[in-house]
Amino acid sequence: MTIPPAPDVRLAELVASLSLATDLGLGLPQEHVLRQTVIAGRLARLAGLGDEEQAAVFYVSLLAWVGCIADSHELAHWFDDDRQIRADSYTIDKVGLPMMRMMVGHVAADSRPLRRITMIGRFLAGGFREAMGTYVTHCQTTGDIADRLGLDERIGPALAQAFERWDGKGFPGDASGEAIQPVMRVVQLADDAEVYHRTSGLEAVREMLRARRGTEFDPRLVDLAADHAEEVFGDLDGSGAWDAVLDGCEPLDRRVSEDELDAVLEIFADYADLKSPWYLGHSRALADLAARSAEQLGLSTDDVALVRRAALTHRLGAVGVSTSIWNKTSPLTGMEAERVRTVPYLTERILHRQPRLAAIGAVAATAHERTDGSGYPRALAGAAIPVPGRLLAAADLYQSWAEDRPDRPALAPAEREQALLAEVAAGRLDGPCANAVLAAAGHPVRRRTTQVAGLTPREVEVLALLVRGCSNKEIAERLTITSRTAATHIEHIFTKTGSATRGAAAMFALRHGVVDASAQPVS
Repeated sequence: MTIPPAPDVRLAELVASLSLATDLGLGLPQEHVLRQTVIAGRLARLAGLGDEEQAAVFYVSLLAWVGCIADSHELAHWFDDDRQIRADSYTIDKVGLPMMRMMVGHVAADSRPLRRITMIGRFLAGGFREAMGTYVTHCQTTGDIADRLGLDERIGPALAQAFERWDGKGFPGDASGEAIQPVMRVVQLADDAEVYHRTSGLEAVREMLRARRGTEFDPRLVDLAADHAEEVFGDLDGSGAWDAVLDGCEPLDRRVSEDELDAVLEIFADYADLKSPWYLGHSRALADLAARSAEQLGLSTDDVALVRRAALTHRLGAVGVSTSIWNKTSPLTGMEAERVRTVPYLTERILHRQPRLAAIGAVAATAHERTDGSGYPRALAGAAIPVPGRLLAAADLYQSWAEDRPDRPALAPAEREQALLAEVAAGRLDGPCANAVLAAAGHPVRRRTTQVAGLTPREVEVLALLVRGCSNKEIAERLTITSRTAATHIEHIFTKTGSATRGAAAMFALRHGVVDASAQPVS
């Protein structure tokens, strides 16, 4: 499996893909940010912004809320579900008593009454100020991402004003009115308007804008949006938001080199790991381990790069899971476990719009598949999991065990090795891939390694020939052993795999990836 040589990746495609992850962090349906960006672009044209300012609007809109997950840990402390409070904040004018009432209503919402009362008291005593201060963290994180992406110099200053208000009651409270950059004023209006339009329709948008005219939003932009409502908000469902956004970004867009692609995907990795302090640095460490393991396994240069990039992006979907789940010290409930199982699927959907990213996402989505079919999200088995995916799965387990988690401390190197080999013996991991990971991690390479179901390397060779219909004599000739030895190996194979016939052994071999369709049939 290799990365296709074409088409190239555009910076706008990367930023637009990241916006799909932002939707998850906001607790909103996918394409909220894209649709918001279409609205912002239309309004910018009506407002008479120049071509480059309009292009800046697109980038500012795509990135304005990307820093939202930076405060997930703090929000989860007070509100349990950080995504829910972000989503519900769209229903109010985010200032004063309405904001206070909304926040208090979410404090420890999933807790027992006594704890909830205690937490509300603490929140009123100082938590409200702390929670509102997270907006500053948000802006700093967003600015850092924009800087690392090498965006046009006018993008960063606008992003720093994401939470300022026309009436001066925003955060950090350094700007108001005309001092807020026009591109950000357009984006602020489009953000809330998209939610109201999607959930309640055009009249609800008009009512919301009228209510916040001159307080949260620029009065002139409110009037423009109201007077040209059909033009600004019409046909959002059929407009092809992805293509419209990419077209709007074009004046400030550029092609991304291979080296720059790696650098941007490192931003993706850092972004995903910000979701919980327990995972900080995990994706980068996994990428390094997985790439070294791929080299140990003898994969091609393209596949080494593919494995590394898949590792960098494999946790993007984690943004769509509440941080309270990632931070939980006790066993997950059934519902919580099911939410975690959606992460690979969400990762793949975030990356699916651009062909190069889609190829990376397809491998990233296999990080939790297992060769015996017990993994997720698709319960793939054996050869149905590509080799880069089998390698990524083994490397991810090993790297996870090397890190502290809320419910356990990190495992010692010897314990990691033993645990990884136990997964191989149980049939859940590919043996050669696991051995490559162990070698890359600095463990001594064993001459005789444990294979699936305890099969030795020679028994695996015999099994591969047996299921292709080779007789004992043919197996003996191909492997340069005696027919009696071949028969002994077959007896051991049947015992270890629980098979009684060649057909049953063939099903076992397919399930565990011992044979695949590329092998030559018996002549």
